[in-house]
Amino acid sequence: MQIFLKTEDEIELMYKANQLVGKTLGELAKHIKPGVSTAGLNKIADEFIRDNRAVPTFKGVPNPYGAPFPASICTSVNDVVVHGIPDEKTILEEGDIISVDCGTLLDGFNGDSCYTFCVGEVSEDKKKLLKTTKESLYIGIENAVAGKHIGDIGSAIQGHCEDQGYGIVRELVGHGIGKEMHEDPQVPNYGRKGNGVLLKAGMCIAIEPMVTMGDKSIYMMPDRWTIRTRDGKPAAHFEHTIAIRKDKAYILSSFEEVERIEGIKY
Repeated sequence: MQIFLKTEDEIELMYKANQLVGKTLGELAKHIKPGVSTAGLNKIADEFIRDNRAVPTFKGVPNPYGAPFPASICTSVNDVVVHGIPDEKTILEEGDIISVDCGTLLDGFNGDSCYTFCVGEVSEDKKKLLKTTKESLYIGIENAVAGKHIGDIGSAIQGHCEDQGYGIVRELVGHGIGKEMHEDPQVPNYGRKGNGVLLKAGMCIAIEPMVTMGDKSIYMMPDRWTIRTRDGKPAAHFEHTIAIRKDKAYILSSFEEVERIEGIKY
Protein backbone atom coordinates (compact mmCIF):
# COMPACT_ATOMS: atom_id res chain seq x y z
CA MET A 1 0.00 0.00 0.00
CA GLN A 2 1.32 3.41 -0.99
CA ILE A 3 -0.48 6.47 0.38
CA PHE A 4 0.48 9.87 -1.02
CA LEU A 5 0.13 12.85 1.32
CA LYS A 6 -0.76 15.99 -0.59
CA THR A 7 0.76 19.44 -0.15
CA GLU A 8 -1.47 22.47 0.36
CA ASP A 9 -0.86 23.50 -3.26
CA GLU A 10 -1.91 20.05 -4.48
CA ILE A 11 -5.01 20.11 -2.28
CA GLU A 12 -6.04 23.43 -3.83
CA LEU A 13 -5.66 21.93 -7.32
CA MET A 14 -7.84 19.04 -6.17
CA TYR A 15 -10.36 21.56 -4.84
CA LYS A 16 -10.66 23.09 -8.33
CA ALA A 17 -11.17 19.68 -9.96
CA ASN A 18 -13.79 18.74 -7.38
CA GLN A 19 -15.61 22.05 -7.63
CA LEU A 20 -15.93 21.40 -11.37
CA VAL A 21 -17.54 18.04 -10.56
CA GLY A 22 -20.01 19.89 -8.33
CA LYS A 23 -20.79 22.36 -11.12
CA THR A 24 -21.26 19.48 -13.58
CA LEU A 25 -23.74 17.80 -11.23
CA GLY A 26 -25.47 21.18 -10.92
CA GLU A 27 -25.71 21.46 -14.70
CA LEU A 28 -27.23 17.97 -14.83
CA ALA A 29 -29.74 18.92 -12.12
CA LYS A 30 -31.33 21.31 -14.64
CA HIS A 31 -32.06 18.40 -16.98
CA ILE A 32 -33.00 15.50 -14.69
CA LYS A 33 -36.73 15.07 -15.25
CA PRO A 34 -39.18 12.52 -16.71
CA GLY A 35 -38.62 11.75 -20.39
CA VAL A 36 -34.87 12.40 -20.44
CA SER A 37 -32.51 9.60 -21.47
CA THR A 38 -29.37 8.80 -19.51
CA ALA A 39 -27.45 9.10 -22.80
CA GLY A 40 -28.66 12.70 -23.02
CA LEU A 41 -27.35 13.38 -19.51
CA ASN A 42 -23.99 11.88 -20.45
CA LYS A 43 -23.70 14.17 -23.48
CA ILE A 44 -24.43 17.24 -21.35
CA ALA A 45 -21.84 16.24 -18.75
CA ASP A 46 -19.16 15.39 -21.31
CA GLU A 47 -19.53 18.72 -23.09
CA PHE A 48 -19.66 20.71 -19.84
CA ILE A 49 -16.50 19.10 -18.47
CA ARG A 50 -14.57 19.59 -21.72
CA ASP A 51 -15.81 23.18 -22.09
CA ASN A 52 -14.20 23.79 -18.70
CA ARG A 53 -10.85 22.48 -20.03
CA ALA A 54 -10.99 19.24 -18.06
CA VAL A 55 -11.20 15.57 -19.02
CA PRO A 56 -14.04 13.26 -17.91
CA THR A 57 -12.03 10.70 -15.97
CA PHE A 58 -14.50 7.83 -16.13
CA LYS A 59 -14.43 7.48 -19.91
CA GLY A 60 -12.14 4.62 -20.85
CA VAL A 61 -11.50 3.39 -17.30
CA PRO A 62 -10.15 -0.17 -17.60
CA ASN A 63 -12.26 -3.08 -16.42
CA PRO A 64 -10.69 -6.33 -15.16
CA TYR A 65 -13.90 -8.13 -16.19
CA GLY A 66 -14.42 -6.72 -19.70
CA ALA A 67 -14.42 -3.61 -21.89
CA PRO A 68 -13.42 -0.15 -20.59
CA PHE A 69 -16.17 2.15 -19.30
CA PRO A 70 -17.76 3.75 -22.39
CA ALA A 71 -19.20 6.96 -20.93
CA SER A 72 -18.26 10.13 -19.03
CA ILE A 73 -20.62 9.64 -16.07
CA CYS A 74 -22.27 6.70 -14.33
CA THR A 75 -26.08 6.88 -14.30
CA SER A 76 -27.56 4.39 -11.85
CA VAL A 77 -31.37 4.30 -11.77
CA ASN A 78 -33.46 2.81 -8.92
CA ASP A 79 -32.05 -0.66 -8.12
CA VAL A 80 -28.75 0.03 -9.91
CA VAL A 81 -26.24 0.67 -7.13
CA VAL A 82 -23.29 1.93 -9.20
CA HIS A 83 -21.66 1.97 -12.63
CA GLY A 84 -24.84 2.26 -14.67
CA ILE A 85 -23.93 2.90 -18.32
CA PRO A 86 -25.82 5.79 -19.96
CA ASP A 87 -27.85 4.77 -23.02
CA GLU A 88 -30.77 5.89 -25.19
CA LYS A 89 -33.03 3.12 -23.90
CA THR A 90 -33.01 4.23 -20.26
CA ILE A 91 -35.61 7.00 -20.05
CA LEU A 92 -36.21 8.62 -16.68
CA GLU A 93 -39.73 8.28 -15.29
CA GLU A 94 -41.64 10.12 -12.59
CA GLY A 95 -40.76 8.64 -9.21
CA ASP A 96 -37.34 7.28 -10.21
CA ILE A 97 -34.16 8.00 -8.33
CA ILE A 98 -30.88 8.32 -10.23
CA SER A 99 -27.36 8.36 -8.83
CA VAL A 100 -24.95 10.33 -11.01
CA ASP A 101 -21.28 9.64 -10.32
CA CYS A 102 -18.88 12.05 -12.01
CA GLY A 103 -15.11 12.46 -12.20
CA THR A 104 -12.87 15.12 -13.74
CA LEU A 105 -9.16 15.47 -14.37
CA LEU A 106 -8.08 19.12 -14.23
CA ASP A 107 -4.48 20.37 -14.12
CA GLY A 108 -3.19 16.91 -13.24
CA PHE A 109 -5.53 16.14 -10.32
CA ASN A 110 -8.82 14.30 -10.00
CA GLY A 111 -12.24 15.24 -8.69
CA ASP A 112 -14.89 12.65 -7.79
CA SER A 113 -18.40 13.05 -6.39
CA CYS A 114 -21.83 11.46 -6.62
CA TYR A 115 -25.38 12.64 -5.91
CA THR A 116 -28.66 10.73 -5.96
CA PHE A 117 -31.41 12.80 -7.57
CA CYS A 118 -35.18 12.55 -7.38
CA VAL A 119 -36.99 12.44 -10.72
CA GLY A 120 -40.13 14.48 -10.16
CA GLU A 121 -42.05 13.41 -7.06
CA VAL A 122 -40.74 10.25 -5.42
CA SER A 123 -42.20 8.03 -2.70
CA GLU A 124 -41.60 8.73 0.98
CA ASP A 125 -39.63 5.52 1.43
CA LYS A 126 -37.22 6.56 -1.33
CA LYS A 127 -36.88 10.02 0.19
CA LYS A 128 -36.01 8.45 3.55
CA LEU A 129 -33.37 6.25 1.91
CA LEU A 130 -31.77 9.28 0.25
CA LYS A 131 -31.92 11.37 3.42
CA THR A 132 -30.31 8.63 5.51
CA THR A 133 -27.59 7.93 2.95
CA LYS A 134 -26.66 11.60 2.64
CA GLU A 135 -26.66 11.98 6.43
CA SER A 136 -24.33 8.99 6.71
CA LEU A 137 -21.87 10.63 4.30
CA TYR A 138 -21.55 13.68 6.55
CA ILE A 139 -21.38 11.52 9.69
CA GLY A 140 -18.51 9.64 8.05
CA ILE A 141 -16.80 12.93 7.19
CA GLU A 142 -17.07 14.05 10.84
CA ASN A 143 -14.93 11.02 11.73
CA ALA A 144 -12.36 11.68 8.99
CA VAL A 145 -9.79 13.59 11.03
CA ALA A 146 -6.08 13.07 11.65
CA GLY A 147 -5.45 10.61 14.46
CA LYS A 148 -8.55 8.52 13.78
CA HIS A 149 -8.66 5.41 11.59
CA ILE A 150 -10.39 4.34 8.39
CA GLY A 151 -12.54 2.03 10.52
CA ASP A 152 -13.95 5.01 12.41
CA ILE A 153 -15.42 6.36 9.15
CA GLY A 154 -16.94 3.03 8.13
CA SER A 155 -18.28 2.28 11.60
CA ALA A 156 -20.09 5.62 11.75
CA ILE A 157 -21.67 5.19 8.29
CA GLN A 158 -22.65 1.58 8.95
CA GLY A 159 -24.19 2.33 12.33
CA HIS A 160 -26.31 5.21 11.06
CA CYS A 161 -27.71 3.25 8.09
CA GLU A 162 -28.15 -0.17 9.65
CA ASP A 163 -29.89 1.33 12.68
CA GLN A 164 -32.63 2.42 10.26
CA GLY A 165 -32.87 -0.98 8.60
CA TYR A 166 -30.83 -0.32 5.47
CA GLY A 167 -28.10 -2.45 3.90
CA ILE A 168 -24.47 -1.42 3.45
CA VAL A 169 -22.88 -2.82 0.30
CA ARG A 170 -19.65 -4.62 1.22
CA GLU A 171 -18.06 -5.25 -2.18
CA LEU A 172 -17.79 -1.57 -3.19
CA VAL A 173 -15.80 0.99 -1.20
CA GLY A 174 -14.43 4.52 -1.22
CA HIS A 175 -10.80 5.23 -2.01
CA GLY A 176 -7.81 7.49 -1.90
CA ILE A 177 -7.61 10.05 -4.71
CA GLY A 178 -5.09 12.47 -6.18
CA LYS A 179 -3.17 12.31 -9.43
CA GLU A 180 -4.93 8.98 -9.94
CA MET A 181 -8.67 8.54 -9.57
CA HIS A 182 -8.24 5.46 -7.38
CA GLU A 183 -5.36 5.46 -4.91
CA ASP A 184 -4.74 3.82 -1.55
CA PRO A 185 -6.28 3.43 0.94
CA GLN A 186 -9.62 1.73 0.44
CA VAL A 187 -12.40 3.39 2.47
CA PRO A 188 -15.15 0.87 3.32
CA ASN A 189 -18.58 2.00 4.50
CA TYR A 190 -18.45 -0.51 7.34
CA GLY A 191 -15.89 -1.40 9.97
CA ARG A 192 -14.86 -1.11 13.58
CA LYS A 193 -13.68 1.97 15.45
CA GLY A 194 -9.92 2.14 15.84
CA ASN A 195 -9.26 -0.35 13.03
CA GLY A 196 -7.61 0.19 9.68
CA VAL A 197 -5.22 2.78 8.30
CA LEU A 198 -4.32 5.71 10.55
CA LEU A 199 -5.59 8.98 9.09
CA LYS A 200 -2.94 11.67 8.59
CA ALA A 201 -3.17 15.32 7.58
CA GLY A 202 -2.68 15.61 3.81
CA MET A 203 -4.44 12.35 2.93
CA CYS A 204 -7.19 12.83 0.33
CA ILE A 205 -9.99 10.29 0.19
CA ALA A 206 -13.38 9.81 -1.45
CA ILE A 207 -16.06 8.72 1.01
CA GLU A 208 -19.08 7.21 -0.74
CA PRO A 209 -21.83 5.37 1.12
CA MET A 210 -23.70 2.92 -1.14
CA VAL A 211 -26.86 2.00 0.73
CA THR A 212 -29.71 -0.36 -0.15
CA MET A 213 -33.35 -0.17 0.91
CA GLY A 214 -33.41 -3.94 1.35
CA ASP A 215 -30.75 -6.61 1.52
CA LYS A 216 -27.12 -5.63 0.92
CA SER A 217 -26.57 -8.38 -1.68
CA ILE A 218 -25.66 -7.23 -5.19
CA TYR A 219 -24.86 -8.73 -8.59
CA MET A 220 -23.16 -7.68 -11.83
CA MET A 221 -25.04 -7.40 -15.12
CA PRO A 222 -23.74 -9.01 -18.35
CA ASP A 223 -22.27 -5.65 -19.47
CA ARG A 224 -19.65 -6.31 -16.74
CA TRP A 225 -20.16 -2.83 -15.24
CA THR A 226 -23.70 -2.34 -13.96
CA ILE A 227 -24.18 -3.43 -10.33
CA ARG A 228 -27.76 -4.03 -9.12
CA THR A 229 -29.38 -5.01 -5.84
CA ARG A 230 -30.20 -8.71 -5.81
CA ASP A 231 -33.68 -8.14 -4.36
CA GLY A 232 -34.54 -5.37 -6.87
CA LYS A 233 -35.03 -2.70 -4.19
CA PRO A 234 -33.64 0.82 -4.68
CA ALA A 235 -30.16 1.96 -3.69
CA ALA A 236 -28.68 5.40 -3.00
CA HIS A 237 -25.12 6.71 -3.42
CA PHE A 238 -23.62 9.98 -2.22
CA GLU A 239 -19.92 10.86 -2.41
CA HIS A 240 -17.58 13.66 -1.40
CA THR A 241 -13.83 13.98 -1.88
CA ILE A 242 -12.14 15.36 1.23
CA ALA A 243 -8.70 16.29 2.54
CA ILE A 244 -7.81 15.11 6.04
CA ARG A 245 -6.95 17.84 8.52
CA LYS A 246 -6.00 17.78 12.20
CA ASP A 247 -9.33 19.14 13.41
CA LYS A 248 -12.00 19.00 10.68
CA ALA A 249 -12.04 17.53 7.17
CA TYR A 250 -11.82 19.92 4.23
CA ILE A 251 -14.64 18.97 1.82
CA LEU A 252 -13.26 19.54 -1.68
CA SER A 253 -16.40 18.66 -3.67
CA SER A 254 -19.75 20.40 -3.32
CA PHE A 255 -23.50 19.74 -3.50
CA GLU A 256 -24.27 23.45 -3.24
CA GLU A 257 -25.09 23.96 -6.92
CA VAL A 258 -27.24 20.80 -7.07
CA GLU A 259 -29.22 21.72 -3.99
CA ARG A 260 -29.72 25.29 -5.19
CA ILE A 261 -31.25 24.01 -8.44
CA GLU A 262 -33.00 20.84 -7.27
CA GLY A 263 -33.96 22.05 -3.82
CA ILE A 264 -33.96 19.77 -0.80
CA LYS A 265 -36.72 17.25 -1.44
CA TYR A 266 -36.31 15.14 1.69
